[in-house]
Amino acid sequence: MSATRTPRYTDEQLRLAARLYYVDGLGQAEVAQFTRISQAKVSRLLALARERGIVKISVAEYESRSPMLEDKLRALLGLETAAVIRTLPGATSSDARRAVGHFGAAIAASLISPGSVVAISGGRTMRELVQNLPADKKAGLTVVQTMGSIDSSVAPVDALELGRVMARRCEGLFLSLNSPAFVPDKRTRDSFLALTQIRAVWQHLSQARVALVGIGTLENSIFVERGILSADDLAKLRDGGAVGEICGRFFNAEGQECDSPWRDRVVSIELDQLRTIPQVVGIVAGSDRSAAIAAAVRGGLLKSLIIDEGGANALPFPSMAGSHSNPHSKPNGNSSSSTPAKLK
Repeated sequence: MSATRTPRYTDEQLRLAARLYYVDGLGQAEVAQFTRISQAKVSRLLALARERGIVKISVAEYESRSPMLEDKLRALLGLETAAVIRTLPGATSSDARRAVGHFGAAIAASLISPGSVVAISGGRTMRELVQNLPADKKAGLTVVQTMGSIDSSVAPVDALELGRVMARRCEGLFLSLNSPAFVPDKRTRDSFLALTQIRAVWQHLSQARVALVGIGTLENSIFVERGILSADDLAKLRDGGAVGEICGRFFNAEGQECDSPWRDRVVSIELDQLRTIPQVVGIVAGSDRSAAIAAAVRGGLLKSLIIDEGGANALPFPSMAGSHSNPHSKPNGNSSSSTPAKLK
């Protein structure tokens, strides 16, 4: 039996099909009538037209970022890097997370030098970003989990899983923190920290050059969602001044860790240790985290921020003139005022 021969189409046929379909807007059935071939073969003609260069498809450049908002974030908050990812009107929380992950991944990757130790936390937005990180077999990264596991079931958004994925994408090394995130008391916590295995992970955390962290709120807490802390627990934290959370550590409006029982029960990187890392990048989506982000910046916990447009617009910015609340802030020439203003 002879092999089936691929039909040979002339450039003239391809030009006609392409003109009718792409320029005149005819359907494939009508194109088939014009070109005297079956409708099933029209898509093949159009593909050949692209292969031969008869059809060259161009897409107008989409600006995924908001440069004006980024300039304001850097000026008002003193951030080293600020990436504000645009979203379409009516975007949902899932849409915002997806956009930050897709367009923010390359930005995050640009802040990581080959051979670096990278500390990573968990979160839904972090998951979107890690999945979109460019694969780099030469990166030689060591990825370190910043907080113990939330519970016995490892979810796709947990630092344990995200650290594995990130290390796999760059063919690097992943170091897991084999401990619960919260333990019953300080004595148990100290016992975990004394373990040789945990101490080895801690040693690598002290060498981290970059940290990728999410920023939580009391109103939208994964610890309540997963049954680690009760609603009453969070109410006590709120009464103690807590406005946000990073790596299981709750901080107040000045970005300082709250003096609470959970401070001595969490197995995670300490906030003072986080401050010593040269590049700490907040990966955030959503307007509900504005107070927590502002507090984290005020306390020197963040050096850079990758955030969606809605989240950036929700951030409260006090006047920088004469303000000493944020040691990283730069004056912007505005008159002194204590009234917060939103970016426009």
